[in-house]
Amino acid sequence: MNSFRLLPRLLALAALVAPAAAWAADSYQVTGPVAEMTDTKIVVMKGKERFEIARSADSKVPADVKVGSKVTVRYTMTAVEVESKDKPAKADKPAAAADAKPADAAAKPAKKK
Repeated sequence: MNSFRLLPRLLALAALVAPAAAWAADSYQVTGPVAEMTDTKIVVMKGKERFEIARSADSKVPADVKVGSKVTVRYTMTAVEVESKDKPAKADKPAAAADAKPADAAAKPAKKK
């Protein structure tokens, strides 16, 4: 009979913990005074660090927030572009060298007919 009482409590606890864990994986937050605010960004100072966060029309910002207000901003990071910094594989170099003409052939002038 005790397991029947424990199960609903465990399910309730899981329901509370699961959303918090999901939020933490994709979102971040910063708390501090607002240093600057425009229609497109909000700048929050955390100690000496400056957090410049983009805003959109969908951002929920209370009307009373102004420069100097202490706020907590929740934000996500989204990749705009990914550039590879890996060097090309060494296997590609011999194939490219085989296609190239020898240096002597390139240096000789073409014969006239």
